Amino acid sequence: MRSHLLNETTSEHYRRSVTEGVERVAAKLATVQGPHTGISVDELAPVIDGIDLDRPLEDPAAVLDELEEVYLRDAVYFHHPRYLGHLNCPVVIPAVLGEAILSAVNSSLDTWDQSIGGTLIERRLIDWTAGRIGLGPAADGIFTSGGSQSNFHALLLARDEACRKVMQGSGRALAKSEVLPRLRIFTSEASHFSVKKSAAMLGLGYEAVIAVPVDRNRRMDTSVLALELEECVREGLHPMAVVATAGTTDFGSIDPLPEIARLTAEHSAWMHVDAAYGCGLLVSPTRRHLLDGIEHADSVTVDYHKSFFQPVSSSAMLVRDRDTLKHATYHADYLNPRRMAEERIPNQVDKSIQTTRRFDALKLWMTLRTMGAAGIGQLFDEVIDLAAAGWDIIDADSRYEVVVRPQISTLVFRYVPEGEVRSDLVDEANLHARKALFASGEAVVAGTKVDGKQYLKFTLLNPQTTTADIEAVLDLLASHAEQYLGESLAVVS
Repeated sequence: MRSHLLNETTSEHYRRSVTEGVERVAAKLATVQGPHTGISVDELAPVIDGIDLDRPLEDPAAVLDELEEVYLRDAVYFHHPRYLGHLNCPVVIPAVLGEAILSAVNSSLDTWDQSIGGTLIERRLIDWTAGRIGLGPAADGIFTSGGSQSNFHALLLARDEACRKVMQGSGRALAKSEVLPRLRIFTSEASHFSVKKSAAMLGLGYEAVIAVPVDRNRRMDTSVLALELEECVREGLHPMAVVATAGTTDFGSIDPLPEIARLTAEHSAWMHVDAAYGCGLLVSPTRRHLLDGIEHADSVTVDYHKSFFQPVSSSAMLVRDRDTLKHATYHADYLNPRRMAEERIPNQVDKSIQTTRRFDALKLWMTLRTMGAAGIGQLFDEVIDLAAAGWDIIDADSRYEVVVRPQISTLVFRYVPEGEVRSDLVDEANLHARKALFASGEAVVAGTKVDGKQYLKFTLLNPQTTTADIEAVLDLLASHAEQYLGESLAVVS
């Protein structure tokens, strides 16, 4: 069994195994006909469930053959130009190379004595990102598993900062448990669900989150936000944080960051910007101005694995004031005793929610050193241009209605048949069209609800996708919807 351990005696075995695996994936990528095969759960689950994990195949080639059957053949391939589903991007080759290196070396980024160069590379990338945002010289941050964790981490810091301020300003000694029920978080009704989920996990409850209505462009209505903040204070509650979104999941809309910054400053509230999706604008050669105001944030979420074309996972949470990261600090004698901080030993676990962490920063490092920031930004600009062209196509198509002109690269739209058709049937037709298209394997689109109605969604993150692809998928969706309505109306009549 020792022959399977990666070390100085097995380097040739490692080279052969990884090369064979890469060749299998490369061959698969070259022959993929659609984003996936359309296989169902009922078809694939028995195959996987029937594998006896206590009886190894032993031969690596046989293992790869089996993997072809249970995974590679039926995987959903985000690189395909007709994958228009969720916020999943195709990945750039330098980042995939970085993934291979970091997996083999297997550094853990929690302490200096487990990483060394990895620690410094991650810190350098945090400084670089903070500089792109404009957070100032006291900024800092940490790589995370994704946007949900980054939002949770930021709101943990905001909660404890709010508690500190309230307790310091009170005329009597207050317990933290007395303060928590009085804290409120404000975010748009189009923001990510992780805001509410974080509030619950932080002991505040879902009811602590105030959903602010959006305007016609699906951006937070700051006039309503101003009223809600004032009402909060009148009721003797404390505005803990305002979460602005720079790229909502459904619409790609960017909240009015400068006005939100002004209101949070007036109320001494924490300003968090969830830029998990819109962070690609930080490197855009033409559209950086769309993030104007983000520099006023107290914390920012970025997901490199959404708009920097990085493999999952690659995300970060950044703060304006590095001292606020102390709210997540715990000194364990076996790992990062307090004396290490006094000796200025750079242990990343001092500011992280996670302990063991992968060296995900290496992927971004390899990408920047190969392509440059402008190269990444150019790719992101291409998908934004594609979305603008897609909006024109859908808006001109009488079969569809489109919700809002995109700021980034999502399009939310709905099939609308001619004549009088019951609203519930139109909802069912749109839902069926999405499911039928997925089952066919020809394309993948997402779905959502807008004002209680069923809509479809294109998430455009692949520069290889063309307007011809968009038109073809619209035709496929309309065909499935029309067939469903025809059959349903025939049964009714």
